[in-house]
Amino acid sequence: MSESPSERPRERLWSQGKDRVSDAELLALILGTGRPGRDATAVAYDVLAAVGGVPGLARAWPQELASIDGLGPAQAARVVAALALGARAVDRTRARLDVLHCADDVRFRLWPRLAGLEHEVFYVVGIDARNTVMIEAEVGRGHLTAVDVHPREVFRPLVRAGVAAAVCVHNHPSGDPTPSEPDLALTQRLRAGGELLGIPVIDHVILADGGTVSIAEWLAGQPAAAAGGEAAA
Repeated sequence: MSESPSERPRERLWSQGKDRVSDAELLALILGTGRPGRDATAVAYDVLAAVGGVPGLARAWPQELASIDGLGPAQAARVVAALALGARAVDRTRARLDVLHCADDVRFRLWPRLAGLEHEVFYVVGIDARNTVMIEAEVGRGHLTAVDVHPREVFRPLVRAGVAAAVCVHNHPSGDPTPSEPDLALTQRLRAGGELLGIPVIDHVILADGGTVSIAEWLAGQPAAAAGGEAAA
């Protein structure tokens, strides 16, 4: 039985907004057409299953997508282009968020660059006394479950920039933002180093598909975490 016009993804997107359309239906709208015996939505489900969902789709090369039954080179290029355009839009919006007040602000700023990665990446963000970002630097790359970061590499760019405080950030590719024992131990080492240098590490934020965790909140046992200098003072 065919869908009524009001049930079709394109009509729902127009009338109810993009949040009322599933991942597969959004992908189907990008694909435009299916293949004999399977419509665009069915092909979209096949593609998402083949690459591991939307995170896998964001990492896929056009050649990989074009090898999936039902997709051709033009459709594969269209999907990659759509995802790249969306990522750029989010990243350029992020660039306007120069003041950090909480862990959610940190996520908004950095998650577009960390989402979908299969390895851990460690960033440090230096802020001034008003929580305005002065510097943002990648200081370490690791593997699926860990990243090895030396305090020297964390504080070198902060000292050069003359920041008032720092926020450390890394991702968990597993999707679970829960801090590990090594995460907590590293946070304590960085806090101790910051005290010696006069650059307090006011938070260490973990980003994952499953959410955001502020280690400052985790250690303090408080319901709200501050990622900015004024709020954490």
